Amino acid sequence: MGTSLTFYKGAAFNRELIENVHKATGLPATSMSNGIVDGLKVAGAKRVTVATAYTGVVNATLERFLKESGFEVVAIKGLNLIRATGAVTQEQLFDFCAETFAAASRTDALLVSCGGLKTIDLVVPLETKCRVPVVSSTPHALMNAVRLLGVSPRAKGYGSVLEKA
Repeated sequence: MGTSLTFYKGAAFNRELIENVHKATGLPATSMSNGIVDGLKVAGAKRVTVATAYTGVVNATLERFLKESGFEVVAIKGLNLIRATGAVTQEQLFDFCAETFAAASRTDALLVSCGGLKTIDLVVPLETKCRVPVVSSTPHALMNAVRLLGVSPRAKGYGSVLEKA
């Protein structure tokens, strides 16, 4: 877990990391970055707006990773946090994500990236506000891990992606 830890060196590094964990353990493996890609694919997204906890340098690496993974990043904005856990209130995070999305045009999904941001309770309100699917690091990494095990992660009440996963 840890989105930036797995996308920071690009999509090839993320794949290599997962492969190495699988080889070392003999078990299926995934990453938080695979989770956001999986979530965006389930959402049918091609063009995405991205709201993050990160600095500009980290955002640039996320943008590169998303492009390498087949997505067009229309807009990306970060909170410039070094430590995300507990750094912003739910209301502040909601407002930041909604404002980031509103500043972009014609996007298929909103991605909220950083495992340290508590987003599970914001997915549905953000989908209602933005009128597009919302993908977020922790909920969709867990979705991806459950899918990896061959179990359906479908759940109502946690956004459109989890409803159709």
